[in-house]
Amino acid sequence: MLSACNNTNPFMQEWDTPYGNAPFSKIRTSDYMPAFKAGIQQQKEEIQAIIDNPEAPTFENTVAAYDRSGELLAKVSGVFFNLAESDSTPEMQKIEEQVMPMLSEAEDEILMNPDLFARVKAVYENMDGLTREQQMVTKKLYEAFVRNGVALDDAGKARFSEINSRLASLSQKFGQNLLAENNAFKEAIGISVAEYYDFMGSCEDRALREKAFKAYSSRGNNGNENDNNEIVLEILKLRAEQAQLLGYPNFAAYQLSNKMAGDPATVDAFLQPVMDAAMAKAKQEIKDMEAIAGHKIEPWDWSFYAEKVRAQKYALDEAQTKPYFQADSVMKGVFTAAEKIYGIKIVPAPEVEVYNPVAKAFKLLDADGSLLGIFYADYYVRPTKRGGAWMNNFREQCGEVRPIIVNVCNFPAPTEEEPSLLTVDNVQTAFHEFGHGLHGFLSKCNYESISGTAVARDFVELFSQFNENFAFQPEILACYANHYSTGEPIPGELVQKILSALKFNQGFMTGELCAASILDMKWHEMSLEELQQFTDAQSIRDFETKACADMCLVDEIIPRYRTTYFNHIFNSGYSAGYYSYLWSEVLAVDAWAKFKEEGIFNPEVARSFRQTFLEKGGSEEPMTLYESFRGSRPAPEALLRARGLID
Repeated sequence: MLSACNNTNPFMQEWDTPYGNAPFSKIRTSDYMPAFKAGIQQQKEEIQAIIDNPEAPTFENTVAAYDRSGELLAKVSGVFFNLAESDSTPEMQKIEEQVMPMLSEAEDEILMNPDLFARVKAVYENMDGLTREQQMVTKKLYEAFVRNGVALDDAGKARFSEINSRLASLSQKFGQNLLAENNAFKEAIGISVAEYYDFMGSCEDRALREKAFKAYSSRGNNGNENDNNEIVLEILKLRAEQAQLLGYPNFAAYQLSNKMAGDPATVDAFLQPVMDAAMAKAKQEIKDMEAIAGHKIEPWDWSFYAEKVRAQKYALDEAQTKPYFQADSVMKGVFTAAEKIYGIKIVPAPEVEVYNPVAKAFKLLDADGSLLGIFYADYYVRPTKRGGAWMNNFREQCGEVRPIIVNVCNFPAPTEEEPSLLTVDNVQTAFHEFGHGLHGFLSKCNYESISGTAVARDFVELFSQFNENFAFQPEILACYANHYSTGEPIPGELVQKILSALKFNQGFMTGELCAASILDMKWHEMSLEELQQFTDAQSIRDFETKACADMCLVDEIIPRYRTTYFNHIFNSGYSAGYYSYLWSEVLAVDAWAKFKEEGIFNPEVARSFRQTFLEKGGSEEPMTLYESFRGSRPAPEALLRARGLID
């Protein structure tokens, strides 16, 4: 049977494609589960071979051998989970429900194996002869064992593994519920979740804005089959229990112990001054809006009257800018910036099959013509795609193996009347996600576990946020910002208005982001005993209300994500880590200052940035890399200054 499966299942064959990219048209839904099972079994046998090796443990026969294991599993996972997020179907969701516990169990079998850990520990305790990259690979693997409960007794291991399996299922269910809620929002309001902020800024009907706000902010909290309240509480309690099993007071302490920040107190001390500065600015923004509105500003009024203030202060609104930011042209700008900065070349790759007709394929070439990787751009909203924007890998960089990377966004789809026209925020998102892509494409690591974006969560956003800075540089705008119907370049005075307005409304923008970060921390800083008091949806709402009051969030602003639709922390790896966006922005602002000091397109500075950061992945401690580039640690005040919150 396995032989017959090998003959027909694309995952169990060599892909005879131009760059080892997936032959999507040959993959059937029924191919996934057999491939997952075969991949799990293959890696199990590879791990057993490491354990059975009679030679003394070395980096090569233990750590590197582990890093190379699981090739088939990575192959099927790379395709399945990318498509499950962007082209989800009921059939895919059913497979996801089945496969998540399987993968969790398989990972636990590896990371709780005392014999394998003994070999890894032996290498970890004798790393003097290893390269720095090898030391970091070994350290990361050793910590993975410890953080997954390898030192627990048998009962502790069993419970830890049981929790892992349950968490995998719950997170997947949270995401499926949210996708259904997002689609229900579109059906009720007539716009997608991705269009929400743009709609709220332009809708003249106040009652409709209120309806949209309430529908948007209650996703996952409607008492229906897609309600996320019970799921959230179970996730939080299980995470706290895991942390307790490992000797941590709460999940945040566990989660932050291997991040740049190090502990919850450091994060809390970082976030509250940001919130205080944001709220001081927000209170002035409210006064400015109420002067125009003539009435009290409610949360559903903010975006609408903020646009009125923007038009008054800067003579700027999105209707002026969007015609110059056609999606395909913006993509050209994203590519042009990367080419100009890093000396690379990005060209269409029609020979590469795409997984959806609206996706586009490109290949990235280095200055010498060598292949850096394959890129898929999947920009437009559709009902099968989860909300937000992200970068992910179909294949990781490792040695001579080049990555296959995708950027997924939810930009408005083109219509028969006009192409996809983007807001200023959309433009920044396109540059942001490709910043992540460059981190993956320019990676030059020998081991998959530390290549590209495989770095600390509060470090990884540095590169995406840094890349946003190039979006509105005059030299880059000249290459892509032309009116979609007339072809006229964007006027210089309009560019100046955009640049002047970038710091506009930052009380709101920073406040809702910081509020979500603090809410995330507050949930995960509670012990298991403290979490037991939460039993229903109302207890979640009461907690949110108190948390917002304690952080001094004004009533006119809510956190960017409320608990029941906070996908980042319940289904996307940012638990006790949403602060990373602001934390990394401090680094990004300071790195950009060096470019401004020495020349934005200075090839030496760009080469240093590429070689110090983008090529290194996780092969060195983040702050060590940062200080080697900048010469010192960044000052948090730089973030507040860059956002216009302090002088």
